[in-house]
Amino acid sequence: MEKKISSFYDVNATRVIATTIGVFFGLFSGMNHGFFEVLQGNTPTNGFVIHAIGEAQMFWPLGTEDAFALIPNFMITGIVSMIVGMAIVIWSIWFLPGKYGRTVFLSLFILSFLVGGGIGQVAFFIPAWAFATRMDKPLTWWKKVLPESIWPFLSNLWIVTLVLATIAILIGLEMAIFGFFPGLTDPEAIQNTALIFVLASAILYVISFIAGFGHELRRMERRIPSS
Repeated sequence: MEKKISSFYDVNATRVIATTIGVFFGLFSGMNHGFFEVLQGNTPTNGFVIHAIGEAQMFWPLGTEDAFALIPNFMITGIVSMIVGMAIVIWSIWFLPGKYGRTVFLSLFILSFLVGGGIGQVAFFIPAWAFATRMDKPLTWWKKVLPESIWPFLSNLWIVTLVLATIAILIGLEMAIFGFFPGLTDPEAIQNTALIFVLASAILYVISFIAGFGHELRRMERRIPSS
């Protein structure tokens, strides 16, 4: 039991949170949007702002999944979006801590945005990149802001908020695509509820990162040998 607890405290929380966001949005934004764009076939997009889900594929009246695409063809931009989405997943899992890990992470997400990978992901990948730049850094400023007395609490909080954030964004994504939520039938009410879940998820991810810094500070403290 003590070994398991020790292993948890040795986890790099910042990396886990950033990787989770990268994998999630690589799959459910880049690849998801790309899949529905490919389903619309070899047709022109007729503009930069597009509906990733076409009329023939829509599950409910407001389930369009808007995106921005520089490539003027649904099939091509969809294929590129899926490739970039998979690249984000791979990079987030294996290469994020590297010298250029965070720079490439941000660059891939910007590319995903430009090739139809979705607009909403911007609210998630920019904070994720910003927090991830503090990975394996001394966190001097955060050490002044976060009192040492709350580090143990934060060390246990980050994983809880990470799970809750991911559940919330999954619910929001399901509602955005399929338009289903128990007890709701009005499209506008469903859309507004989905936005609430997405907003809650974005806030929870930020809280998770901040709590993760408390975890990291505690982890650094544990590594300093006592005199």
